[in-house]
Amino acid sequence: MSFDQLKNDISYLLTAMQNEPEDAHELYLQIKEKLSELKAFGMPLPEDLVRMEQELEAEFAADKAD
Repeated sequence: MSFDQLKNDISYLLTAMQNEPEDAHELYLQIKEKLSELKAFGMPLPEDLVRMEQELEAEFAADKAD
């Protein structure tokens, strides 16, 4: 998969997350997967997406703890 395709996929996922917040956990998992693909190709990870992934992960972990 090309870098441009990965960027397009991530953009789509972010748009979908804004439009369908009830599916936030599934979208989080998909974003995590795409970031893993970028990492596997040795491509730089967008800092804002990494930060969002970390924030969502913390949010989901807090929900589990409650």
